[in-house]
Amino acid sequence: QRQLVESGGGLVHAGGSLRLSCAASGFTLNYYVEGWFRQAPGKEREGVSFIATSDGTPYHADFVKGRFTISRDNAKNTVYLQMNNLKPEDTAVYYCATDPRLRYVSFDPADYELWGQGTQVTVSS
Repeated sequence: QRQLVESGGGLVHAGGSLRLSCAASGFTLNYYVEGWFRQAPGKEREGVSFIATSDGTPYHADFVKGRFTISRDNAKNTVYLQMNNLKPEDTAVYYCATDPRLRYVSFDPADYELWGQGTQVTVSS
């Protein structure tokens, strides 16, 4: 059974850092596009950072460029999201997602089939 499990969320002050992990089981992550989304209360789910299948090229939303880094450890079958210089507006539930049908990076959550349970990130001012 294919599954994604996130961890690493928590409470941090503005300017601080967190590293989120997304561990996959039942399939090999580096065969697929993986992404991180987030959803704040009352807002739609939005794409944050993604990593391509072939060469591992990262893609980031403009609002996190220069602050967040996405990476993948094939040996651990895990994708990471390193978040630095966090801001209160980064507060949200963060989800990792993938879809075996995707051959390109998409920022649209509707294009993703498999989701983790989410991890809360709270940034205090």
